Amino acid sequence: MSGWEAWFAEQRIKREDAGLQRTLRPRAVDDDVIDLANNDYLGLSCDPEVRRAAADAALAWGAGSGASRLVTGTTTLHADLERELTEFTGREAALVFSTGYHANLSAVTVLADKQTLIVSDAHVHASLIDAARLSRAAIEVVPHNDVAAVRAALAEAGGRRAIVLTESVFSVLGDAAPLTDLAAACADHDALLVVDEAHGLGVVGDGGRGLVHAHGLADDRHVVMTATLSKSLGAMGGAVLGSAALIDHLTNRARPFIFDTGLAPAPASGALAALRRLRGQPGFPALIHQRGGELADRLGVPRSAGAVLSVPMPSPQVAVAAQAAALASGVRVGCFRPPSVPDGISRLRITTHVGLDDERWARAVDVLARTIDDHRRQA
Repeated sequence: MSGWEAWFAEQRIKREDAGLQRTLRPRAVDDDVIDLANNDYLGLSCDPEVRRAAADAALAWGAGSGASRLVTGTTTLHADLERELTEFTGREAALVFSTGYHANLSAVTVLADKQTLIVSDAHVHASLIDAARLSRAAIEVVPHNDVAAVRAALAEAGGRRAIVLTESVFSVLGDAAPLTDLAAACADHDALLVVDEAHGLGVVGDGGRGLVHAHGLADDRHVVMTATLSKSLGAMGGAVLGSAALIDHLTNRARPFIFDTGLAPAPASGALAALRRLRGQPGFPALIHQRGGELADRLGVPRSAGAVLSVPMPSPQVAVAAQAAALASGVRVGCFRPPSVPDGISRLRITTHVGLDDERWARAVDVLARTIDDHRRQA
């Protein structure tokens, strides 16, 4: 055994002892499990109109975009999607990326450098953490949703350009950021507020327009919005939305945009069709919150600001066991363990879906309430 192979084996043993070993589990196309682990909150990934749009685009354009966006990888589908995203969210301009991860990497790394201060909420997504590190800026991590700490950090910027990083609805705890207060703090210090709307778009605000729009910040030039097309829109890709000047800067300087093959036509068309379906069904977000509230009350946990319900478990091992028991009963849920959870507490992560009929939703709620209660008592 080589030195590297010995190291890999040692690392695996440590993960297994801590209950943190992860494995890939391929799903079959005819899988009939009730899936409350995925982020397809509105069920649009399998919506007939969305599927048809994606299929038609693949037939018309081919399986891939063929090149980076700046070469020949930009199609009319990309332009239409960017235009309709701005119309929906109230932002001035948008730029579509191959993933939401790339969108966050780009938004931060083109705005920050060694002369910049980044003030980051302690609970932001890994993509924002990685982006901050890659930017080479000075980074100050502040306690979760602590506006006073953000203001204090900005006051110490010492003339440097400053950026504040947050999510609108946080991906693990499901709570909302105090965007109005954060935006005011940024405006007072001429800082930019980068808001990741991955779990807000399609779920919160008027017709699902997101928390930035709901707080009246859509035309605030101190606010930069990022989003993914792979959650409520059920497709794939990401976007950055903000001023036309920002989008021009991204187009010319963002390495994850310039050097990456453009988003394939099928998911671009699927996301566009999903956005149009969302605009035609403004009641989707209300149903998300109705079902999420019902489930939270049954499980005895706080209601979520979005579609993500966080259920703390006594240990990583108990969380994994509860996840397996729920799956054996026909319900799939997520399981977050360190280092994926910002506070180190292992959780079941359950996503609310409007794509399930009432009977399957009721069955899922009953299974989860029974399973989680059993494993909490046994711990």
